[in-house]
Amino acid sequence: MTEPQVASSDATNIECSILREGDHYIVNGRKWWTSGAMDPRCKILIVMGKTDLNAPKHKQQSMILVPIDTPGVCIERALTVFGFDDAPHGHAEIVFENVQVPIKNVILGEGRGFEIAQGRLGPGRLHHCMRLVGAAERGIEMMVKRALQRKAFGKFIAQHGSFLSDLAKCRLEIEKTRFLVLEAANQLDLFGNKVARGAIAMAKFTFVM
Repeated sequence: MTEPQVASSDATNIECSILREGDHYIVNGRKWWTSGAMDPRCKILIVMGKTDLNAPKHKQQSMILVPIDTPGVCIERALTVFGFDDAPHGHAEIVFENVQVPIKNVILGEGRGFEIAQGRLGPGRLHHCMRLVGAAERGIEMMVKRALQRKAFGKFIAQHGSFLSDLAKCRLEIEKTRFLVLEAANQLDLFGNKVARGAIAMAKFTFVM
């Protein structure tokens, strides 16, 4: 979805073209931060582009499946975050030059790309929240393990009142967040993305405070 030349958080800005020619689409454009494209197991790319510039603003975009070994697909480079490239599973900058894809590869039909992107936005955010709860649990495990192995001022760190107080605060924060994420997931399952968006936003906000 993301492109270097435009603010792609607004999907209506996307410039990549997916134009129909006979029984194929021709894809042209440049994408970056393509998740997982550097992983050797990656065989299919989901590309978002515009199929009809004359359609209503939110019906111009479509998503299409592009086999990564299709002629015209060029992985230019792995992208780094703070100097790390997450190899071999990182993000990539990819150029699509006259890439020919069968019409059957379009997802759900022409003009439904924006709809698909919006539909997965809430669940995608919640997925990150779940992962971060797990990361927090791992962090607290490491903290406890270290506190039980190291001594300061004649006793284990775990025996100091200040450590126990901080540990209790960490546990409370994790549990509060876990239940908030669980509630958001429950609303998503029961009522759908639109109704659950408030709970999802609160869960996400918890991790950026």
